[in-house]
Amino acid sequence: MSHVLFTGGGSAGHVVPTYELINVLRRRGVRISFVGSNSGLEEGLLAGLDVDYYGLASGKLRRYLSFVNLLDGFRVVGAIWQAYWLLGRLRPDVVFSKGGFVSFPVVLAAWLRTIPVIVHESDLTPGLANRLAMPFVKTLCINFPATPTGRFRGRVVHTGTPLRDALTNADAATGRRMLEVADVDRILLITGGSLGSDVLNEAVREALPDLTADYVVVHVCGPGKVAAVENRRYRQFEYVTDGWGDILAAADLVVSRAGANTLYELLALGKPNLLVPLSRHASRGDQIENAAFAAALGYSRVLAEETLNRESLLTQIRALDGELVEARERLASFVIPDSVGLICAELDRYLP
Repeated sequence: MSHVLFTGGGSAGHVVPTYELINVLRRRGVRISFVGSNSGLEEGLLAGLDVDYYGLASGKLRRYLSFVNLLDGFRVVGAIWQAYWLLGRLRPDVVFSKGGFVSFPVVLAAWLRTIPVIVHESDLTPGLANRLAMPFVKTLCINFPATPTGRFRGRVVHTGTPLRDALTNADAATGRRMLEVADVDRILLITGGSLGSDVLNEAVREALPDLTADYVVVHVCGPGKVAAVENRRYRQFEYVTDGWGDILAAADLVVSRAGANTLYELLALGKPNLLVPLSRHASRGDQIENAAFAAALGYSRVLAEETLNRESLLTQIRALDGELVEARERLASFVIPDSVGLICAELDRYLP
């Protein structure tokens, strides 16, 4: 039986895009394993997919100087040894890496075991784990065609990101029924990511009287961040799993962080959007780069977190609302590759 081993972790964005790949491969009779961290995050996200899961005790990869880096350096070495032993036992035909700190030990161990590796990069510029993995990779799959690949000499394939059926087959009418929103009302969907955003939440709630005059506001604010607000045109959720695709399909405008997977979903579904990227104080700046790329092509408007407040949020939303026809026309030109088919074709190069 053919065997594909997936790896990735540290956030939902390093796991969720593998769902459709796993489902398609399993229907073909391919054995699936997944190696993530031992934190429980990735294993929880994969619950119900019927994969063999293995956790590694790996240290994080940081871009800044810290005493913790010394300790984590030993943990990374230990994780490489764990991965080397595990791959020797499992003997997959190919490894597919979605990135994240836990993926690098697996990629290096696969190279040492002469097991071919395919990597997928979601961001406009590769993250640290994928940059370190490049010398050991056969094929690099990229989300956006503008992604720089530097000195990488393997195969580069523009695949986009696999979208879940729940997104590609989403139904706006179902989303409106879930939210109890009438057809005559417009929906403004606001999300700060899986953990929410305090600064975005604050700006949204300060602007609510103005926003709810024009829209029903659907606000995904993050775990533990629901506020006591009485407004019949305001819907709050800590997080949405079931029905997210239908809610997104129902939205007329979206305000969102600029994580690569979220951005790709907005572009693929043709949603006029305002991006509020995570600042460089809290990230390597990948969301800023993603947002700048989308804005340069006319796909998105961008509001810097440093200038986010009630007034700037209202100004940008009103500006987006005033150009909806043009925004939808530009989004219609966004090319959506057959991501699952393209990635499976790369995996098939190494499957018996």
